[in-house]
Amino acid sequence: MTDPIDPRARQRRADAEAIFAAAVRAADPRRCVERVLSVQGGNLIIAGTSIPLAERSRLLVIGAGKATPAMAGAAEAVLGERIAAGAINTKYDHAVPLSRIRTTECGHPVPDAEGVRGTGRILDLLAQVDRDTLVLCLFSGGGSALLPAPAEGLTLADKQETTRLLLACGATIDEINTMRKHLSEVKGGQLARRAQPARVISLLLSDVIGDPLDTIASGPTHPDPTTFADCLELMTRYRLLERLPAPARTRLEAGATSRVSETPKPGDPCFARTETRVIGNNALALDAAREEAVRRGYQPLVLSSRIQGEAREVAAVYAALAQEACTTGQPVPAPACIIGGGETTVTLRGTGRGGRNQELALAAAVRLAGWGRVTLLSAGTDGTDGPTDAAGAVVDGSTVERARQRGFQAADHLDRNDAYPLLAGTGDLLVTGATGTNVMDLQLVLVSPA
Repeated sequence: MTDPIDPRARQRRADAEAIFAAAVRAADPRRCVERVLSVQGGNLIIAGTSIPLAERSRLLVIGAGKATPAMAGAAEAVLGERIAAGAINTKYDHAVPLSRIRTTECGHPVPDAEGVRGTGRILDLLAQVDRDTLVLCLFSGGGSALLPAPAEGLTLADKQETTRLLLACGATIDEINTMRKHLSEVKGGQLARRAQPARVISLLLSDVIGDPLDTIASGPTHPDPTTFADCLELMTRYRLLERLPAPARTRLEAGATSRVSETPKPGDPCFARTETRVIGNNALALDAAREEAVRRGYQPLVLSSRIQGEAREVAAVYAALAQEACTTGQPVPAPACIIGGGETTVTLRGTGRGGRNQELALAAAVRLAGWGRVTLLSAGTDGTDGPTDAAGAVVDGSTVERARQRGFQAADHLDRNDAYPLLAGTGDLLVTGATGTNVMDLQLVLVSPA
């Protein structure tokens, strides 16, 4: 990494990375599971629910997500040989050693054939359950793409193309998951149908704004309030209906006219023996970031864990807050650490390389050019940002000038959604590797005193 000349900038960069690391540690999936899972006196305690193990014929563990392997490792540590069998899906290079739970690595954010095979293994386990079976479900960020089971009449290619269209148009995760539920055999509560008559308890590590249970991993075991009609409205609004694969469009139109069964809604009998608990989220990470900022001598201001919108528009807000803190000491006096979290989107206009956090950071760097007292970090808590090896980036008032000296024009790279090569050239990428967790993104704005 190329350090800025200003030693205060070097210190802000080091502090920002340390605060981010503290936030990621707080959302460690193992810790989150260990807080809610234990065995006491022959009873399994799950998030405050006590279940006599002697009354269970089998205990199965299933799930999907980037953080699910670490969650499964914690479950194995607590439950050991009590687990009869298990199967989980995760992103490539995210597996960890497990002894009783089989892991399938597969494609994300676009599903692939390995994901379909892994989901098939999960469904094979559920085909063996009875009323005395307990199914422990572990879902985390990425679970929607990592649990593919194309609905009848659809192929994997149909789902892949639909996913690509949604990712490119700037749709929110809620909107993308609404579509995923209605093109799937397992999402939107349909996995709960498959698990009948077993008892089902789901533990969720949330990567979604506001922690809606029906949206995290597309709610495989939770009632779905969305409809086929919602999907058609969504596709019309984004002008994608004519571009959808024909089988996907046919299914949506059939569902909207009741020729295809809806996903299960609240009150459906398939949820009579299901429970769902959120055990970790973005707010948990923000609280840890605030504590670490205080420990490092900063005045913290936590904005929200629900920040969303176009990445470059959110960047403009962060830059304005930083400039205000520099000039008036508002909304927080220096040394300041402004903290926010959530998940932005990027409407692709070019064919460059990057991710939403890199785009946010570069857009902020353009607005902060010459502001030598400010450093901004934007990164994904899972350690990945778009189809790149970076978690995000750490930029400051010198980023744009350092880029210019190396032959990069920041505005041009923004226009092409091509933040990665510029930030790699300036040494401003943040590369952490896979963290094992996923509770959306984190932004930090550090402001030094005058």
